[in-house]
Amino acid sequence: MTFAHDTTAALVLAADLVNTQPGRAGKTDGLPDTAALEHFLDAHQMVPRSPGNPAALDAVRMLRSQLLAAWETMEPAALAGIANDLLDQSGARPWLTDHNGTWHLHVTRADATLVDRIAAQAGFAFADLVRLGETERLRQCLAPDCAAVLIDLSRNRSRLYCDTGNCGNRQHVAAYRARQTREANTANVARLDRTGVRSGVAARGRRRDGPPRGWRQPSQGPPPAGGRTPWCGGT
Repeated sequence: MTFAHDTTAALVLAADLVNTQPGRAGKTDGLPDTAALEHFLDAHQMVPRSPGNPAALDAVRMLRSQLLAAWETMEPAALAGIANDLLDQSGARPWLTDHNGTWHLHVTRADATLVDRIAAQAGFAFADLVRLGETERLRQCLAPDCAAVLIDLSRNRSRLYCDTGNCGNRQHVAAYRARQTREANTANVARLDRTGVRSGVAARGRRRDGPPRGWRQPSQGPPPAGGRTPWCGGT
């Protein structure tokens, strides 16, 4: 499934914004100050915009929990409710604009606040997922030590890990090492089994604390008188 550029950009921004929460993709807050917020917005090419300020920073931080709810539900109806709330509270007003020959859909007024722009864009993007039956593309990273969220934009919906902590490569390496360990353990068990079989065969080939198998003790008569051995020559 190929989404429109505006939808894709909004979904990626929403996921990245959620992942700035403390303890999600990192131990600390990914938006500690306005400088970090400016860097985040530059990375997502959110222009034009007013310079970030403490009030805008606080508002964007608060929005993260509302966006996270979209990843915590698997029901299209619940996601539709989240999308409607975002569109309503942001005062979304979609309009088309020409960016050097490329048409883009803007979803708020030009003078909308930063948090309203982000909320409106996320609301429209979530609405697209519901409308197209693609809500399962909102996923959480499957790495056991990661709490990040992700948007699966792959054609076959096969993405399992986020990009925040190199989770995919780490899980592949861990799986490889586990497979090597299992194979080594299997080989050791087989080697011990073969050794045990050989030892058992050797043990069955002899009697414990006795003469070798097949040895027969010769018959003996009573000892001769006087201790002399009688002559056994023929006549």
